[in-house]
This record gives sequence, C-alpha cells and structure tokens, in this order.
Amino acid sequence: MTPSRILCGVMRHLAFPLDRLPEQAVERVLSNSFTRSVARGPLRVTFASGRVRVFGPRAKEETAIRFTDPQAERAVALDPALKLGEMYIEGRLTVEQGSIYDVLSLVNRKGATWSAIALHVLRLASSYGRQRLSLETSQQNVAHHYDLDERLFRLFLDNDMQYSCAYFEHPEQSLEAAQLAKKRHLAAKLLIEPGHKVLDIGSGWGGMALYLAEAASAQVTGITLSEEQLRVASKRAAERGLTDRVRFELRDYRKVTESYDRIVSVGMFEHVGFQNFDTFFTTAARLLKPKGIFVLHSIGRTKPRRAGSPFLEKYIFPGSYMPALSEVLPFAERAGLLIKDVEVLPIHYATTLREWRRRFLLRKEDVLALYDPAFLRMWEFYLAAAEVGFRRDRMFVFQIQLARHQHAVPYTRDYLAERKAALRQAEAKLAAYATIDD
Repeated sequence: MTPSRILCGVMRHLAFPLDRLPEQAVERVLSNSFTRSVARGPLRVTFASGRVRVFGPRAKEETAIRFTDPQAERAVALDPALKLGEMYIEGRLTVEQGSIYDVLSLVNRKGATWSAIALHVLRLASSYGRQRLSLETSQQNVAHHYDLDERLFRLFLDNDMQYSCAYFEHPEQSLEAAQLAKKRHLAAKLLIEPGHKVLDIGSGWGGMALYLAEAASAQVTGITLSEEQLRVASKRAAERGLTDRVRFELRDYRKVTESYDRIVSVGMFEHVGFQNFDTFFTTAARLLKPKGIFVLHSIGRTKPRRAGSPFLEKYIFPGSYMPALSEVLPFAERAGLLIKDVEVLPIHYATTLREWRRRFLLRKEDVLALYDPAFLRMWEFYLAAAEVGFRRDRMFVFQIQLARHQHAVPYTRDYLAERKAALRQAEAKLAAYATIDD
C-alpha cells in the first residue's frame, strides 16, 4: 500500500466518528466551532432542534442563519469547507438576517473541527495528482464554467465583458472605467508598437484583444478553450470591423507554433495547474521573439497552498490553482525569461467582486429566467466567498512583466505614464471607449 493511500485511510478514520454522534452532540460540536471562529459577530444560529445561540461580540446589527434539518448540521460540522456552501445551495442552511457574504465574513478557520482538519489534509494529499492537466482535461474544466450562457455573464460584468480583476485608480471609479484602466495598464506594460504581433493567451470574450487592436494598433491572435467565448469574441470582432486585425481561435497554448512580439495572459494562469508551470513558461519563452515582452496577470497568494477551496473546485473552477509568487518566479527564470517588473494589486479584486455580486443580485429575476434557484444561490455563494477571500485570506492579483532581452523594457517606470497618456488619446477617438467616464 502506498504512503498516500495509508494517509487517506488514517484521515478518513479521524473524520468518521462525527458521523456516529447523536444530534445533540453534533450541535455541541458546531457550537464549539462557532464559538472559536466567530470573532466579530454577532451570529445568531437557529439549530434544527429549535434551539438558538448567539456567537461573537454583541452589536446592534446581527447576522442570522438557520439549519433546516439535523443532517445539514452534521454535514457542515464534518466538512464546513465544502458543505457550508452545499447546504446553502440546497436551501438547508438559510440566511434569515443579513446575507451569505455577511456570514462568511464573520467565520474564520480557527473553528475547524478535527474532521474538517482531517479532510483538509486528505485533500492536500490527493491534490498533487490533479495538478497536471492534459489538453482534454483543460478543455473540460474551461467548458464547465466559461461555456455557460453568455447572457448570464452580461448580467453582472461591465459592457466589455471583462471577467478578471479591474484596476481601480480611485475608490469611486465605476466598474466600466476600472476595467478600461486595467486594459490600459496592461497595454502600457506591453510597450506595443503599431503592427506588433500579439498573442492573447486565454482571450475570454475578446475585450483585451479588441482593445490592443484598436487602441494600440496591434495584430492580435486570441486563443481560448471555451467554444462560447470563441463564438462571442469572433462575433464582436466582426461587428466592430476588426477581423483584419484580430482573430480568435479555439486552441491550447501548448499547440501554438508562431512567434510573437508581445504576449499577454489575463486571468488564465489560474487554470494551468502547478505541474504545468514549467510547460507554460517554456512555451511562452519559445513563442516570444528575442526583443519581445510578456505580461502575465493572475491571482496569487502570499504562500503556497496546494489544497484550495473544495467548493470552488467542485462547483466553479475545477482544476484551478492560485499560486504564490514564490512558486511562479522560479519557473519563469528557468525558462530563460527575465523578470522586468512585478506589481501586486492587493484589494482591487475584492472591489471588483463586490460590484459583480451587487449587479448579480440586482438581476436575480433575470438569472432565474436562465437557471434555477439552486444555481442562483451557488453563484451568490461563489461571489461572496471569493470577495471574502481577497479581503481576509491574503489573496491578491499580480502582474509580472517578462522579457528575453535585458534592454526590452526601459530602465525606469516613467514610460508607463507616457504610454497611458497616448492610449487615452487613442481611446478618445474610439466609440467603444470614448463614452466611459473616469
């Protein structure tokens, strides 16, 4: 028997006793967990038995939840990282006061039961085999999320359908202006000259590629593994008369053979898988011309955490991995790429997610016209949990500027302001951007 199978057996044995506890004992376990984990409170919990307890410091504003049945309590006590979300989706954990975001904001990991800790270690042990993603698995994972109905994403994204962290230049900036600022910021770092060939790895619904073609006069190829995104992006390029400057393809980055002056990747690296980092960066180095520049925009963590959220893995982003910078940079260096600049955006994604969640909840009826109530609760939980993660779990977004040649990038950051000013002038002449107010 392999060490990993022995470990799995031990962890399951540790987790199992909670399955045999009587209902009152499970309620006590949950109460002890809430006592340790609710530091800010108050959180009022109504158990299936009808008993009510309040956890955390007392205050005027109270958040309240209810368990509808003892089995829901047992599930959350056994595996809160997964089952809290599942019970909310199924309507067996209801929020009676406040929102699910308020609930998640109050609860921290200090209240984890032995069963929850055991399952976390079990997931950690089993995660190593899932991190090497084949072409087929990568496409299946992408389809799970990004091939949902285009109309769903239009309900809460900005008009350009940017489904990645915005760049808020000031707190009051609108989502539309902040997403445009993100594209401008990345374009400035790319130092694109008219006619440059640009590869957009993970091109989404096409907004970044269209911007680079219009505002920076580039020749852009966008690649995606989502058929729905390919359809939408290609249609948008045709509607804006840009098919001579932008083309979109259903292609994996590992299958690209051409050389490019510039490469950009926004919000795609999280789906590469840790064991494919070496392939990703060696491929980028191979595709990049000698004086080329590559800018990578991705979610990151302050330290490695191989086992991520089981809820997000199961329901939202299967196969995803949010790396620490300390994990990413060695692979880039080993591929022969020079690290020219690193920027960390510490709270921008929390602000982005807050706005997405606000818009999503305002359009509940439209969501329900497309999907059922369980889907709506699942996505509300996802958006809320993600925002809490960026506010409290030391998650952030990083942008890494890479090159093959030492002199590919200016020696100071002064060029960024100059490039942004030029891009703003170009935007003012384009209908898609001229009406967006900073």
